[in-house]
Amino acid sequence: MAEFASADLGARLGVSPWSAHSLMADALDLVIRLPRLWARVEALEVKASYARYVARRTRDLTVEQAAHVDERVVESVDGRIPWSRFEELVAAAILAADRWSAMRREDEEGARQFASPTRSTENGMRGFHIRAPFAVIARLDATVQHLADVLAAQGDTDENDHRRVKAILILANPAAAVQLLVGHPSDDSPAETQDLDWSKLLPAVTILVHMYLGTAGAPSEGVARVEGVGAVTEDYVRRHLSPAAKVTVKPVLDLEGQAPVDSYEIPDRHRQAVHLMTPADTFPFASSLDPRHQQIDHTEEYHPGADTGAGQSRIGNYGPMTTFHHRIKTHGNWDVQQPYPGIFIWRDPHGAHYLVDHTGTRRLGLAA
Repeated sequence: MAEFASADLGARLGVSPWSAHSLMADALDLVIRLPRLWARVEALEVKASYARYVARRTRDLTVEQAAHVDERVVESVDGRIPWSRFEELVAAAILAADRWSAMRREDEEGARQFASPTRSTENGMRGFHIRAPFAVIARLDATVQHLADVLAAQGDTDENDHRRVKAILILANPAAAVQLLVGHPSDDSPAETQDLDWSKLLPAVTILVHMYLGTAGAPSEGVARVEGVGAVTEDYVRRHLSPAAKVTVKPVLDLEGQAPVDSYEIPDRHRQAVHLMTPADTFPFASSLDPRHQQIDHTEEYHPGADTGAGQSRIGNYGPMTTFHHRIKTHGNWDVQQPYPGIFIWRDPHGAHYLVDHTGTRRLGLAA
């Protein structure tokens, strides 16, 4: 490309030479290194921002590695999943394509750990910044919340955020933390810690890691997905997480074979199965990736007093949604059916239909 071509193009498009240069670079990468995505670009089937994002993120990969990402993400560049979920999809595909670089980056980032107060102050307030492996933060977060809950049980009426700050102060005084945890009044002498069963005093912290065992015909790509964190290498889990945690392996088998029940309350085993089958909010184009903290809705409305054996609460009649989306379904004149477990057909109040499955959302009935 001519050195000043971006200036000529930018002037015609009404953008800066830098913006034009970026557009040209993305287009060249798509044509030369991402042929599957480029084919969908030519067919006018993609969102330009999605395709350009893949081009930028794969620029430092080899041609072979870029081809791997191209194959993994080409289905989703039409916008069927929201931006935040697309970013996670691309990150996982890049990690799988270049595991050695990902492992090196994990080691480099692991060396950049610290816990220090922020420099800035505002009206007497200051922050404290911690950078640590996600398991450390998960333990700290759970312990702080546990202490905040103990304070509430003892009559503290402050809002939760304020109680969490008090919990941090308590943790800074180990003797006070022990007294609170074992139920001693504040004027008692410090408890002896050598005989305490900390497993009973501290909250249990569960970190859910999704890994693929792999087979001879379909080996694992070396990617683990940590709920609330994102994609890491399987090597990271083995080296950094497994030695510090008790690992329970639960194979995901026969999700549809969960026995139905006739009760409005959804059994925990059903919630777990729904979460594994449907890892995101099931409303069209929803961006939430935290179904464990969402409401599990009955796709077909639950009817109290139905005949025993009807199995109204069953796999294939559930879908996780945020409270707002649940209210839209209930009160907003939207209809939804689930013809197969994990596949949802929505109709909006104006008659448009949407298919929602594990790949995202597609509008139905549009011309090709």
